Amino acid sequence: MAQSGGVRKKRERPNILITGTPGTGKTTTSAALAEATNLRHVNVGDLVKEKNLHDGWDDEFECYVINEDLVCDELEDLMEEGGNIVDHHGCDFFPERWFDHIVVLQTDNSVLYDRLTKRGYTGKKLSNNIECEIFQVLLEEAKDSYPEDIVVALRSDSIEDVDRIVSTLTDWVRSYSS
Repeated sequence: MAQSGGVRKKRERPNILITGTPGTGKTTTSAALAEATNLRHVNVGDLVKEKNLHDGWDDEFECYVINEDLVCDELEDLMEEGGNIVDHHGCDFFPERWFDHIVVLQTDNSVLYDRLTKRGYTGKKLSNNIECEIFQVLLEEAKDSYPEDIVVALRSDSIEDVDRIVSTLTDWVRSYSS
């Protein structure tokens, strides 16, 4: 991003981060929003697998151990360009300058529990993610990592919620670009 006199030049098209506990609807929402706005959807979990941006497999949590530096290096040029919807359950390692809007999806614990068990989450992986949602860990992480005025928490319990979120964010993207 071009800097002049310490003021960041506004991108032509915004970058949005959609974050939240696994099971809150990040990928569903991001894909629908990308379709509605013609922004690029970047699913960080898929990117990590496709490009081997990890430090191996964690047997306890049944997931890759993401290499945050490799992910940021991979995304740098794309993010500077703008027009991206980044979908990931973490947010504190991304550079603050990358995002114009941060959306933290939140889901009722009983709904989240059902979604995660349907995905096959059990034991520590299941309880850890439910606790993460109860204690609003991702919302706090977002508020600690980015200016509070660009962070918004939105309820994502149903397909109607997703539709409402996509509509709201589509309006925001349109107003950003005008």
